[in-house]
Amino acid sequence: MFADRAKIFIKSGKGGDGHCSFRRELYVPNGGPDGGDGGKGGDLIFEVDEGLNTLADFRHKRKYAAGDGEEGGKRRCHGKDGKDLVLKVPEGTVVKEEKTGKVVADMSGSSRRQVILKGGRGGLGNQHFATATMQVPKYAQPGQPSMELEVNLELKVIADVGLIGFPNVGKSTLLSRVTNADPKIANYHFTTLNPNLGVVDLEGAHGFVLADVPGLIEGASEGVGLGLEFLRHIERTKMMIHVVDAAGTEGRDPVDDIYKINAELTAYNPEIAMRPQVIAANKIDLIFNGDENPVDRLKTEFEPKGIRVFPISGVSGQGIQKLLYYVSEQLQHIGEKPVIFEQEYFPEDELIYEDLPYTVEKENDLYIVEGPKIEKMLGYTNLDSEKGFAFFQKFLKDAGILEKLENAGIQEGDTVKMYGLQFDYYK
Repeated sequence: MFADRAKIFIKSGKGGDGHCSFRRELYVPNGGPDGGDGGKGGDLIFEVDEGLNTLADFRHKRKYAAGDGEEGGKRRCHGKDGKDLVLKVPEGTVVKEEKTGKVVADMSGSSRRQVILKGGRGGLGNQHFATATMQVPKYAQPGQPSMELEVNLELKVIADVGLIGFPNVGKSTLLSRVTNADPKIANYHFTTLNPNLGVVDLEGAHGFVLADVPGLIEGASEGVGLGLEFLRHIERTKMMIHVVDAAGTEGRDPVDDIYKINAELTAYNPEIAMRPQVIAANKIDLIFNGDENPVDRLKTEFEPKGIRVFPISGVSGQGIQKLLYYVSEQLQHIGEKPVIFEQEYFPEDELIYEDLPYTVEKENDLYIVEGPKIEKMLGYTNLDSEKGFAFFQKFLKDAGILEKLENAGIQEGDTVKMYGLQFDYYK
């Protein structure tokens, strides 16, 4: 069974606790602290696997957790780092935070491997806390807690062009004729239950990837029928071929069909509705010579709006080559850049809004900032990286820490201490 959605719970590894111990050696009566540091918790990583094309594996198992870091040991022994957990997903998978629906990661394009949740930093052993006045520290730092998240996985097919239209207008027939795809075709609604992809090869022109997705009905943008399943798979397409039954074999008006489907696109996502379209007026071999040619009606209605109309027959192949070469030409104007969903949800940012206590105090010439909120932030942030330091600055501002330091009387050039970190304050 094709699976293009899944809801899972993910969790990074907890950092190992620092160890508290003292040297015990012959002829060394007063050995100092020698507790080792805890290991770092494992990261939760998503990685693209070219051999996968569904999310079926995530239907059977819903909870995934990376390994915890081990506790530090005696004689300054460092605890073992927790094992990273790598979840393999098909290209085109979008990871969204479950409550807000915001994008955490889009596993497509250049994004082949991404750390979604960082493991907690290991705690420091008591060896780090010895001072001239405290030579026998009897405490060690606990490891940083893990990060956890409930996410929705959505597979959005990677295709240049999407075939859109009402059920039974001939989309699958067209796909089978112009590509190597072998979709199931039958004369009843919703034959296409899964997206079908095929590669269009053109002599003397650029080929492209074509997707046939489930047929659309009115109310699809509200989840009626297979609507959302359809709409999800056209979000990445650069262009759409709007297939209509020009012969009206099922009693529908092709002009009305196009307006209805464009209304559903607009209701779902106005940006998608604005993408380039071309109309494939299919089944012209079934048009009877009457008073008015439906193809002429389509051209009169839509070509003044910049939407080209191509009369075709999916069965006989008439007019299809002309349509495909036009689409290929238009794609060159649009460009090669794939549609990528930008990250909207940053798990680390939740530390800013998490209601944890912290204190800002002045001791002699030092401004000391401590507390669970600060400790947790430092446990997930790599200050040596540009991105990590930028987050550190954002954290201080958005969490109100800079404001509290200013209220405490800090001046430019004064020193701020946060656990093992010291830095000078400048606006």
